[in-house]
Amino acid sequence: MPTPTTLQLLAAALFAVALVHTFATGFFERLAHRQPAHAGLWHLLGEVEVVFGFWALVLVLVMAGLHGGGAAVQYLESRNFTEPLFVFAIMVVAGTRPILHYAALGVRRLAQLIPLPTEPVLAFLLLALVPLLGSFITEPAAMTLAALMLRDTVFTAGASRRLRYAVLGVLFVNVSIGGTLTPYAAPPVLMVAGPWGWDLHFMLQTFGAKAAVAVVVNALAVTLIFGREIRSLGSAPAEVGEPIPLTVLAVHLLFLVGVVVFAHHPVVFIGLLLFFLGFTTAYARYQQPLILREALLVAFFLGGLVVLGGQQQWWLQPVLMQMDATSVYYGAAALTAITDNAALTYLGSLVQGLSDEFKVALVAGAVTGGGLTVIANAPNPAGAAILRGRFEDGAISPLGLLLAALPPTLVAIAAFRLL
Repeated sequence: MPTPTTLQLLAAALFAVALVHTFATGFFERLAHRQPAHAGLWHLLGEVEVVFGFWALVLVLVMAGLHGGGAAVQYLESRNFTEPLFVFAIMVVAGTRPILHYAALGVRRLAQLIPLPTEPVLAFLLLALVPLLGSFITEPAAMTLAALMLRDTVFTAGASRRLRYAVLGVLFVNVSIGGTLTPYAAPPVLMVAGPWGWDLHFMLQTFGAKAAVAVVVNALAVTLIFGREIRSLGSAPAEVGEPIPLTVLAVHLLFLVGVVVFAHHPVVFIGLLLFFLGFTTAYARYQQPLILREALLVAFFLGGLVVLGGQQQWWLQPVLMQMDATSVYYGAAALTAITDNAALTYLGSLVQGLSDEFKVALVAGAVTGGGLTVIANAPNPAGAAILRGRFEDGAISPLGLLLAALPPTLVAIAAFRLL
């Protein structure tokens, strides 16, 4: 391992502080109640989506102090912020009333075709079908749709704490592994598909069946365990608002497809988003408030992770490269819990001469551990931002999420290592 510079050591320390901060957001929320004079500041630091952006700002200030403002700006300009911008755009478009209305209608009608109680079947489809659709509409879009529909069905006032965390853990794990049927939908796969020549046939053959089995088993398990409670929650309340014409839905879908198709070209999909905002304003009677705040917080979170993560390569890459194919699978799954899984696979793509077995194990491990924490997978902050209001004190416990995600993660391990 090369000798780290002073800046790299400080960046690693700030990254560690940020990780600790994500587990301490509840402490700041309690401080807000104890010290009302500074409640605004403590509430801000209690927002998990703010954590990495805040410490990224500290890193930039440290960098400017050590090497000058020009070097800090140059570093920021060298970072790739396409993923945070894309997640922002796809959350706003996918979270609109027309798309949610017809997506929920389609899932509900499919659930009614199955001769079983509708509510558990609906929960199963939201935890199995929608994450697998993430392979085609991208994982952030699947997370947004699933979280918004689960918010209005399973995450209701009568849902127990155990049910909420169990469903959240399965949702995060299933979205992480459910996007591996194609080479473009899951961020950790996207990072390596081009350099390593992984096409649709390779993904389906190597990851697809295993991921699908794990997704179905996880969704079925949580539905069976909590089936009685889910049935007791009843159906979602009927939607209020003006009926949505199919032409309005068609325009929304065209914008959604456009954002997905041009996911690697921010100048295009941000332009489409601006046009889309104008369209929703023109036809406001068919809309509900756009999830702009949630999307901005998620983008800020991911942007902070990009800035902080860019200074961690000096220790992450040597750690990964010292492992064999078996240990890298479990190592990547564990490391993913403390850093974005796309960052791990990106580091792997920079190394020449890796065996095919090592490459597959690295990516499989990265997606396997993608549900363990909010920062493990890029779509997780989107789901957390949408659902956290349904948890105690409006916050998701990092330890609660970790414990809830462990069983579905073990199922994913069994699928990828044994099948």
